[in-house]
Amino acid sequence: MSQENKTAGMAYYLKKYRWPVLLGALPTLVVCGGQAGASLATAQLFQAVFEGSLSGMLRWVILLVGIWLGLMAFGVVRDLLQARAIRRLNNGVREDISAALLQMGHQDYHSKSTGEYLSQFTNDVNQIETLAWRPFFQVVEMAATGVFSVLALLTIHWSLVLAALVTAVVMLFVPQLFNKRMERLGTVCSQEQAAATGSWKDLLSGWDVLRFFGRERRFAEGSRQASEQIEKSRFRLAYVKGFVNSGVGCINVFCQVLIIGLVGLLAIWGYTQPGSLAAGGNLCGMFHSALGSIAGLLLSFSSAKPFFEKITLPAEAPTEKEEPAAPIREGISVEGLTFQYEGKPVLEGASFQFKKGGKYALTGPSGCGKSTLLKLLLGWLPGYGGAIRFDGRDARDFTPEQLQKQMSYIEQNVFLFNSTIRDNITLGEEFTSGQMEKALRDSALVGDLAAMPDGLDTVVGEEGGNLSGGQKQRVAIARALIHDRSILLVDEGTSALDQQNADIVERSLLQNPDLTLILVSHHLSPERQAQFSQVYQLGGRL
Repeated sequence: MSQENKTAGMAYYLKKYRWPVLLGALPTLVVCGGQAGASLATAQLFQAVFEGSLSGMLRWVILLVGIWLGLMAFGVVRDLLQARAIRRLNNGVREDISAALLQMGHQDYHSKSTGEYLSQFTNDVNQIETLAWRPFFQVVEMAATGVFSVLALLTIHWSLVLAALVTAVVMLFVPQLFNKRMERLGTVCSQEQAAATGSWKDLLSGWDVLRFFGRERRFAEGSRQASEQIEKSRFRLAYVKGFVNSGVGCINVFCQVLIIGLVGLLAIWGYTQPGSLAAGGNLCGMFHSALGSIAGLLLSFSSAKPFFEKITLPAEAPTEKEEPAAPIREGISVEGLTFQYEGKPVLEGASFQFKKGGKYALTGPSGCGKSTLLKLLLGWLPGYGGAIRFDGRDARDFTPEQLQKQMSYIEQNVFLFNSTIRDNITLGEEFTSGQMEKALRDSALVGDLAAMPDGLDTVVGEEGGNLSGGQKQRVAIARALIHDRSILLVDEGTSALDQQNADIVERSLLQNPDLTLILVSHHLSPERQAQFSQVYQLGGRL
């Protein structure tokens, strides 16, 4: 499925979820304004002390206590609203990742490992939160602190504002020199995390093999290398950020001392009250601390950019709903079909006829193209030569989704969700008890359920680990039958069944007059071959 490759960015999500973001930022403005006001109140407190006014001092002390109690209450509200905003932003990122995956073609999706996709949902989103969302709210806080500090300084003397703005330019310019390097380090960090996640998934999947052959050391060493792969890139990123932040911190201290000195001179020359010395120093400290933090946080945004660039925004939904393909009336014809994997031919000039309601078997050695043919019929592998026609209409005129709404596909390695047998059969849809009973009977699953205390509500475990291979295939067959597709493609779908149950399942499929059955098998006895409308022998190997 071809569509324009449009990636997301930090600004895209902040705009999309602007209302929860705005709600998270508003209490911050109140807190920062209150802190600046508390500094000015402190100046008045010191002035009352200098003037020897006990009543004035007590009045300002009570006011300061009230201000700080109010700020703490607003701080709790701020943290809650920001946490809610971050939750919405993270969910929005994951929703877009999911939507983009659903719009991928079969070939594109399987070009990457599930470990890489898992890394996007977990590591990448965690990194985006750490490098983008939390720093964004910190930038809002630091910017508000800087603005309110400047306004408060203006009430003391205009020259303090001028000095603060000059030093601000210097402090914000320095980090820009490191932006490109931070982007490169962020890209490397993202790539290393995805690769390490894939390595861990590979090791965990091969745990049985390594234990069986006494290669526990390989598991431990591989895990150590994957961990070091992640931590090394994160260390480089943290090292450069720390180096830049330290440099900005030194500039911050230098500028702060200069402005405090300026406040002292203004007090000596009589341009401001002596009590303003404490407030001026505090406000200057707040201003320069905010600038220093903003400089470092901007670097964090640069580090987050590569993680956003991996997110492909889903295409907009079509204004007109896609019409489903009409059920086949006559059949499927395959004419001069050719296909190759990485330059190696699998099918060369193959032709087949599958009439509606017919029962067909594909036999032949491994690698001769039996499974490939099924995937071509499903529209999963678009790069083929020749023609596949449904009732005379070229399959290329349909989307894979339109084709798949007519078909069910059962493969040898059945996947089951970690839920109940019922949920794996219905996939969350509603069916009558009669439909369920027929699917269970025709899939030979009734006997298995009778031996399970929870019956259909039995939890199958991760990837169906609580069931045998044969039970998993029977669940998959029941799933295909109950959804009532007119075409059933079975790729060694009864290979894990014993002969008695395999005969029961195949007999029910062969006796269904409305079902077009195309079944892949390595070997068929003459007796079984006679039960099919036609048996196609495929030849050739990879």
